[in-house]
Amino acid sequence: MAYETILAIALFSLVGSVSPGPSNFMLLASGTNFGFRRTVPQILGITIGFSSVLLAVGFGLGALLTAYPPLGLMLKIAGGAYLLTLAWRIAMSRSVSSDSASAARPLTFLESAAFQWVNPKAWVGALTAMAAYASAENPFVSVVLITLVVAVVNLPSVAVWAGFGVALRQFLSDPARLKWFNIVMALLLVATLWPLLK
Repeated sequence: MAYETILAIALFSLVGSVSPGPSNFMLLASGTNFGFRRTVPQILGITIGFSSVLLAVGFGLGALLTAYPPLGLMLKIAGGAYLLTLAWRIAMSRSVSSDSASAARPLTFLESAAFQWVNPKAWVGALTAMAAYASAENPFVSVVLITLVVAVVNLPSVAVWAGFGVALRQFLSDPARLKWFNIVMALLLVATLWPLLK
C-alpha cells in the first residue's frame, strides 16, 4: 500500500474519530462523571470494538448486510435500543464520582467494544473505509493494514473526548450543573439516532 494511501486512511480515521458521535458523547460524559482512569477501559473498548467491526466488514460482513437488508435493519433496531438505554443511564447520573465503589459506573471494556457493533457511526465509518481503501489485488493485507492504521489514530483521538470531560469536572461539581450536563449529553446521544430514522 502506498504511503499516500496510508496517510489518507490516517486522515480519514482522524476526522471520523474526533468528530461528534455516540461513543464520543459517552466518553465526554464518562470523563466528567468518573474521571480519566476509570474511563480507560471504555476508551480501549471503543478502539478494539471498532477494529473488530472494520475487520468483519473487510472480510465480508459488509457484503452480507448488502445482500440481506433485514439483517441491517435488525442491527439498526438493536443499536437504537442500546443507545437509548445508554442515554437514559447518562441522563440519570447525578454526581461526579471519585469513589471506585460508587453504584454508578462507566461502561466496561466489553460493553463499549460490543456497542461498536450496534453503533451507526462505526458501521458507516467501517463500510466507507473498506470501500475506499481496501485493495482488490491484496485484500487480506489491505484490510489488516487499514484496521491497524485506524486503530493507531482512533485510540488517542477518542481519548481526547474523555480528557475534555475530565477538564469539565471542577465546573460540573455543582449538582445542578452536572444534572443538566448529563441531560444534554443524553439528548445529544439520542440525536445521533437521526441517521437511522432516514
